[in-house]
Amino acid sequence: MSPLYRRVSLRILPILFSCYLVNYIDRVNVSFAKHDLSAALKLTDTAYGLGAGLFFIGYFAFQVPSNLMLNRIGARRAIALIILLWGMISALGACVHTENQFYLQRLLLGASEAGFFPGVILYLTTWYPSAIRARVFALFLTAIPVAGLIGGPLSGFILQHPPSEGLQNWQWLFILEGIPCLLLALWVFRSLPDRPSDAPWLSDDEQQTLTTDLQSENPMPAVGAETANSALKAFLQPLVWKLCLLYFCTMMGLYALSFWIPAIIKGLGWSGDLQVGLISAIPWAIAVIFMLWLGGRSDRQGERRLHASAAAVLSAIGFACCGFAHNGLLGIVGISLAAAGVMGMMAVQWSMPGALLRGTAAAAGIALVNSCGNLGGFVSPSLIGKLNEATKSPASGLYLTGGFLLFAAVILYLSPALEPRSKNYA
Repeated sequence: MSPLYRRVSLRILPILFSCYLVNYIDRVNVSFAKHDLSAALKLTDTAYGLGAGLFFIGYFAFQVPSNLMLNRIGARRAIALIILLWGMISALGACVHTENQFYLQRLLLGASEAGFFPGVILYLTTWYPSAIRARVFALFLTAIPVAGLIGGPLSGFILQHPPSEGLQNWQWLFILEGIPCLLLALWVFRSLPDRPSDAPWLSDDEQQTLTTDLQSENPMPAVGAETANSALKAFLQPLVWKLCLLYFCTMMGLYALSFWIPAIIKGLGWSGDLQVGLISAIPWAIAVIFMLWLGGRSDRQGERRLHASAAAVLSAIGFACCGFAHNGLLGIVGISLAAAGVMGMMAVQWSMPGALLRGTAAAAGIALVNSCGNLGGFVSPSLIGKLNEATKSPASGLYLTGGFLLFAAVILYLSPALEPRSKNYA
């Protein structure tokens, strides 16, 4: 990566990383609250899985309009507003007292967050050429495993040491982890430039270099500016729907881990909220290292498809190990492989849509891929919850998740048209 792109990264990635870190903690802290929340609201595994998954129905419904709004009013205003909304709704999780209120809160939380992730992906495509996006996306997406590193121990500590006796420990969890959103929204509004031409820390020549690099790229004809110059045409592109299917499989893996990893760890013999939180940090630490290595390797070799396919196979093996693990060591190895593979797959996958679409088509297409893909976040926890109750074991849900990832690996391997072609800016 050139010195100019390193400077850009040092300016904008810390802001976006911090936002996504808190975003992901707020999204999945319900997994650590599961035991006490379920006891207070009398939730079965099926009800918990449904509530965890309903987040993605709201998420799905508001993806495309949120991203089109961001494309219209600018990233700074849109992202700051989104952060404020999700922070308030996340904290209001402390006010739920019935199963239906839990469902409603999760649905609204998903709707409020809908525009953030696809908006950031779209935003980054206006700063970086496609040849270096895999490592950039990998840096941004490390917020997910870092959220596991920080969020697990933090959530465990809050649950074991609530600030006062006035509220239950799970209520304090939602409140305390929602508060940072106010500061993040202010940081975004004051410091995040909408585009290179708005960045006061870039010279005119540097702004022109960034613009020229992006304009010189030639998207693939099948999904490029010639045929996908509108949101409607982006929706009609077969490759866009193939990307949706692939991301659905990826999200099946990610949220099988995110919403069930504390329960899996407890099933392996560990107990205590803080201990489970600390153990859960191990797989995410390994995932950080792997996804950064894979994203950099993908950029250096100028290849996306086979890197993502290999990561999907690795994750499938990890889920299989989790399914038949009968001791803690093998289980942690399995969870670590699953987390590393899923995160590596995400980092490489997100370099594809921005290289295949432009303009309004990019805004709509990226949102469509993310919204359809994140339906996997609804299916995964719901399905695993039902399978857990039906079989009295988490193994069947883990094997099924691994099967989805193997399917994604095959699709990637057999789809050379998904490989973007771009210049080298490394």
